[in-house]
Amino acid sequence: MNFGYVLIPVLFVLMGILIAWLVARRLLSLRCRSYPRWRKAAEGVVLSLLALAALLVAGSSAFNAIALYRFRHSPPGQTFLVDGHAMRIDCSGSGSPAIILDAGLGNDGLIWGGVQPALAKTTRVCSYDRAGFGWSDALPPPRDADHIATELHGLLAAAHITGPVVLMGHSIAGIYIRDYATRYPKNVAGLVFVDASTPWQNRNRIFKAHPDPGPSRFGALLKKAAVVAGIPRLLGECSRTFPGFGVQAAKLQAEDQCHDRSAAVAGELESFDRSGEETVHTGPYGTLPILIFSQDPARTAAQGEPMDVVMAWNQMQENLKQLSTRSRRIIAKGSTHYIQGNRPDLIEREVPKFIEQIRGTAAQPTDYGSTQTN
Repeated sequence: MNFGYVLIPVLFVLMGILIAWLVARRLLSLRCRSYPRWRKAAEGVVLSLLALAALLVAGSSAFNAIALYRFRHSPPGQTFLVDGHAMRIDCSGSGSPAIILDAGLGNDGLIWGGVQPALAKTTRVCSYDRAGFGWSDALPPPRDADHIATELHGLLAAAHITGPVVLMGHSIAGIYIRDYATRYPKNVAGLVFVDASTPWQNRNRIFKAHPDPGPSRFGALLKKAAVVAGIPRLLGECSRTFPGFGVQAAKLQAEDQCHDRSAAVAGELESFDRSGEETVHTGPYGTLPILIFSQDPARTAAQGEPMDVVMAWNQMQENLKQLSTRSRRIIAKGSTHYIQGNRPDLIEREVPKFIEQIRGTAAQPTDYGSTQTN
């Protein structure tokens, strides 16, 4: 277990015990003081509440650490060493080409738990954790597309996943699978973008006009402290179920919400522009089959997103079709950014057809270059 899972909770527990002990000593000493009765009573109440709060935080942190310990020591799938660092991958089903599922920023392979079982009925499907997410070891910066693609290549080799694969990337992973397809073209049979990010999107004038400030350094530290103290668990965030997930997958994904991944998120965000520079000139990929899923602009606008941002994102999704002469785009009606959660039916219907078309066992589409809303 690492610093965040063991040492910090231990410090919380020790601090809680220390505070309770100091409070107890002070309360005992108050009996010998010649303070007015009201002051003794007031100080006694305040100190007792302080001790109670310290012990509650210590107990919550300890319980959270034990729960996380049990959770982190039962990873689904297998863990392989890639250049000396552990990386987790979870495969199910059989057949070729295999689908490799790459999660968006802040998520790990568990986010695909709702659709992976259905896709595995058609071919082999593997979800994995990038460095610092899920059960994969954290790595130092830079956490850019080139490094991430190289690590995935090493993981696939270690897991003996041979032959061309179909890479399926959500959000920021859309950049990473483009990098992989450029570096290892013979290993890629197709690409599936799930409301994917695009290189240099942060440099788009419209996005620059609506920057996401994100949490401040103090806010990030406060959030990390809350996670270590077990506050999300007390609020029930570690027991939320997810629609479309099986019982076991839902339990794993819910528990995963109490795993602190802030450092990994910060690392990839800090390298976002660098990843964009590495991938902005990737493609076009000739006749490589590409399937593009995009969120519903109407749904996003209805949730209050500025219309110019909605339209800019929609145009970026439309531009992805230029990556291949065999590309198609589907707007997931009623879906937000997490299409695999909002519209799993769409992914479970279209991706198997995409695989069969790559195999040559299904008729090729006659609408390459089209955009449909389903």
